[in-house]
Amino acid sequence: MRNRLALLGLFALACRPAVPAGTLISMSDNQYSGVVTRVPVGTRVMFINHGRSIHNAVAADGAWKTPDVPARTAGEGRGGEVVFDQPGVYRYYCSYHGTKDGGGMAGVIVVGDVDYSPSPKGRIEPVDRPSGRTLRVPAEYSTIQAAVDAAQPGDLVLVDRGVYKEEVSVTTPSIVIRGVDRNATIIDGEFVRGNGISVLADAVAVENLTARNALLNGFFWTGVTGFRGSFLTAINNGDYGIYAFGSSDGLFEDSYASGSPDSGFYIGQCYPCRTIIRNVVAEHNGLGFSGTNAGGALYLVSSVWRHNRAGIVPSSLDVELDPPQREAVYAANLVYSNTNRKAPAILLNAIALGNGILLAGSVRDTVERNVVLDHEGHGIIAAPILDRNYYGPVANVIRNNLVLGSGRADLANGGFGAAGNCFAGNDHRTSAPIALELVQGCRAIRAPWWSDLVSLGTLLVRASAIREDMIPDWKTQPEPPPQPNMPDPLGAPVRIARQVFDSARFDLAAAQLPAETDSVVAAWRAGTLGRDHTPGLAGRVVANASFLMLALVLVWWVVRLFRRAAPTAHPWRRRIGALATGVVLYVLTLGASALWFGRF
Repeated sequence: MRNRLALLGLFALACRPAVPAGTLISMSDNQYSGVVTRVPVGTRVMFINHGRSIHNAVAADGAWKTPDVPARTAGEGRGGEVVFDQPGVYRYYCSYHGTKDGGGMAGVIVVGDVDYSPSPKGRIEPVDRPSGRTLRVPAEYSTIQAAVDAAQPGDLVLVDRGVYKEEVSVTTPSIVIRGVDRNATIIDGEFVRGNGISVLADAVAVENLTARNALLNGFFWTGVTGFRGSFLTAINNGDYGIYAFGSSDGLFEDSYASGSPDSGFYIGQCYPCRTIIRNVVAEHNGLGFSGTNAGGALYLVSSVWRHNRAGIVPSSLDVELDPPQREAVYAANLVYSNTNRKAPAILLNAIALGNGILLAGSVRDTVERNVVLDHEGHGIIAAPILDRNYYGPVANVIRNNLVLGSGRADLANGGFGAAGNCFAGNDHRTSAPIALELVQGCRAIRAPWWSDLVSLGTLLVRASAIREDMIPDWKTQPEPPPQPNMPDPLGAPVRIARQVFDSARFDLAAAQLPAETDSVVAAWRAGTLGRDHTPGLAGRVVANASFLMLALVLVWWVVRLFRRAAPTAHPWRRRIGALATGVVLYVLTLGASALWFGRF
């Protein structure tokens, strides 16, 4: 969601009282990100305007109203908050672009365990088996939406080649929507509609389609159990490419996403997620992958993350429920050249520029057997994050990765609260702090203070410097070449998205690096792909200057503390003065390093 990476920072803020987590609903032109949002009783729901028009949220029964927000230029993060203390179904609308009876820009918040179905047909139970019935578009139905509305559980909606200028909302469970040609069956939002396909029902699969030019998301599942996206292409959509929120038991595979200012692929607010992302490609996005408060049997494997501003960025945030982000696995991925200043981004994601894998406040994640090359910042870094609460990266395992060519450090353990993270068996040249694997090895006594603060300072510097006019427009990103079609789309069996995770029979040990890995590594070593950002000796000293200065200050202070002073001297005054001088030098060194590495 709206990552608060810009607010990474001060240790004192980590000591603030805990604030209950909430969930975020974005207001765009002219749609809410959550058409149906399900939350527990007592949840704080935040409305934030990311559009260019004035928006608000007004209860259909008049019980509450958020402030009118003029536009995102008024400041990201502005909007209103409503706390829902009683179970029920709460309908709301924008008084400028919707109606209280649910027309136009409108949404529903379902609070607590209450019976609600988004389908106008009422509650429909999912099924496990296909019905054998095929609904054809446009031969039998002129639009995809018309066919989806007519479908029954188990049906296949088969969509012929063509550009379909519509937004599809799915409220019937256990259907499969399939295009006959991934590159020629296209849902076009024309920069006026919210989503390509939004799925509000369980066990729905979408296959072999392209979604482009939507104001929000290309393909979007929300609040469901059972989902699958196969052979999908999402191009130049205004928020996410392929996205599952508050959903579990899912699979994204053999898919592609580009031109998304937030992230190409997103999994958010689920634990346990029981979800797999495999064999996908993300490029020219703000982030390749973003996963807020998502974990628990969540596997991101055998995929390519390239030419984004940053590669893989899971995070712990209070704008979604159930933080922190925890217990996810990122394995056998090819992550390279994620320093793309021409890629779009939301402002607060833009500052993650130049990082391959960034664990932002993650807990007990595993990062293993990845190839991470050619990043201006860090190859793999564990760092804290601050939203309304502060989350340090804790007990993460980073092992057996090939990490080379990073401009500041291949491996980094950064910021206050970076505790118990282990680094072992990685093929790398540089780390911050120095000797990271020696001190923070998985079998070593992990020193909680062996942590680098420059990475944290770097993000603060970038946060203060970034401006919207520095970010390219997501609507004008390059279109990809044709992508591989699913085998035999006309005759392939219908696979209902039930028991998806179990049916995948996922074996982490069997996950293989993408086929292009060897050629990419060879090209990088030959200097024909990206460049080697590894600093020389002077650069390595600068990269660790603040850490070395801190060690020097501590040694200096201990020497002064135990040094015998003259009888007429004021020993404690001198010792305090020495400590103050050392602290000033340390802060100056830290600031200078952060300014150097934080420049755009």
